[in-house]
Amino acid sequence: MPTAPKPIALPVTAVTCLEDRAHIERALVLDLEAGVQRLRLGPVSALAVDRTLHAELTADHPATVLDARIVRSWEPRGPRPSADDDSVLRHRVHTLEEEQVALGRRRDRLHVRLDVLGRLAADLLREIGEGAGSGEADGPRWGRELDRVDSERDTYGEELRTVNARLAALALELGETRRAMDLSESEPAELVGHIELTVDSTASGPVRLRLSHLVPCALWRPAYRAVLDGDALTLETDAMVWQRTGEDWSDVRLTLSTARSALATDPPRLGEDRLTLGDRTPAERRTVDVELREEEIADLGPTAAVLGLPGVDDGGEARVLHSPVPVSVRGDGRAHRVPLSAFTTAADREYACSPELSPLVTQVVSFDNRSGHALLAGPVDLVRGSGFGGRGTLDFVAPGARVELAFGSCDDHRVVRHAEESRDTAGFTQRTVVTRTVRLHLSRFSAPGDEGDRVVVLRERIPVSEVSAVEVRLRTEACSPAPAAVDAEGIARWDVTLPPGGRRTVTLVYELSASAKVVGL
Repeated sequence: MPTAPKPIALPVTAVTCLEDRAHIERALVLDLEAGVQRLRLGPVSALAVDRTLHAELTADHPATVLDARIVRSWEPRGPRPSADDDSVLRHRVHTLEEEQVALGRRRDRLHVRLDVLGRLAADLLREIGEGAGSGEADGPRWGRELDRVDSERDTYGEELRTVNARLAALALELGETRRAMDLSESEPAELVGHIELTVDSTASGPVRLRLSHLVPCALWRPAYRAVLDGDALTLETDAMVWQRTGEDWSDVRLTLSTARSALATDPPRLGEDRLTLGDRTPAERRTVDVELREEEIADLGPTAAVLGLPGVDDGGEARVLHSPVPVSVRGDGRAHRVPLSAFTTAADREYACSPELSPLVTQVVSFDNRSGHALLAGPVDLVRGSGFGGRGTLDFVAPGARVELAFGSCDDHRVVRHAEESRDTAGFTQRTVVTRTVRLHLSRFSAPGDEGDRVVVLRERIPVSEVSAVEVRLRTEACSPAPAAVDAEGIARWDVTLPPGGRRTVTLVYELSASAKVVGL
């Protein structure tokens, strides 16, 4: 069966960009004839995955797809050089080569002249020595001859240096011109793919074709831009798209997904989990082994492990985002920013500090996620009244959940933390009592003319016991001042008001009481 010699253009109409690949959709209208025919469509990316190729026709036309396959061939890049007329680059190479040959000959003649002048100077000096030894003295003539030889040697030496410098510049320019000519006129062949489609049609007429396939070398990552203007915050959600599939995406419907198609065919392995019961030893009956551990506080449940490439955290559920307008992404492998959504909402600001983690006071802005979709983990460009303030990180946030962003530290605040610990044992009960005292010294170094008080939120954690043998008690009477609130995770909070140039000291005292059976505390 003959194939149409001229390929039919098959543009990209929609792209679903996954975490490390892309699903390409193409659509066009074919003018079919009655009978079985083979069509050549393309060109398409040579990286298209053959087993994912799928072609279908509209159901309102009596035609069926018998076969669809990708055929690849090597084709030269761009037009081939003409055999009759040389290009501008070739003329330039010829001119540079002629000038290089002429300067080379000039350099050889200068070397010969300098060599002759060197021998002449040696002969003149020998003549002067012999004449002075035999009593002959012709000083004026000898002086004139020496001055003439030295002057000519200086002249020809300077000309030789000029010729050598021009030859070096010619060699550099000639090398660059030859490389440019190689890139523009003698590039290697390019691997191009076409789709051969075999169709059986019972009647002639137009029919719509829809074709899709997967292609590698494409990925995307979320990116954000937060603009703080007074008490309002604008959050812009963008997608950074990279693709080097071998063809450009022009005015396509772009869909972004966190689905991992490569892991869909890998079922989890099932293993045995055996539970056995055993009697405790006498030592285990007498003691209770405890230990201190760090645990991250999560508001959205346990954090799901992200497999595959780092940077995309979808909370364990596949998320799909859509570009509101058609976009164009060139296949140059560079990052292209695609706007997805933007919203403006009221924001709450506070100056917060956790001295156990950092001695800096940070401006924290909190707001609700009103984008209508989940905010995936990614970098955030922070912008406020003075302009770009830096780059932060946004964790995964569910729709409608609370978002917290840190807009940098305040350089005019400092916090110093001192912790002390004392241990005592009660005489009758033999209980171990550990008393810990934490002092926080907060200072504000204000600039001249700075007025108004500032409220700084201090947070310090208190251990939380999970066993009855260990008790944790906050000694409110010893705290100065007492915490404004202590939540279920043991985070104590103070709202400290600081005037310009003010200093405050906050003291926290709590006790850990353990019975005599407890070890490891």
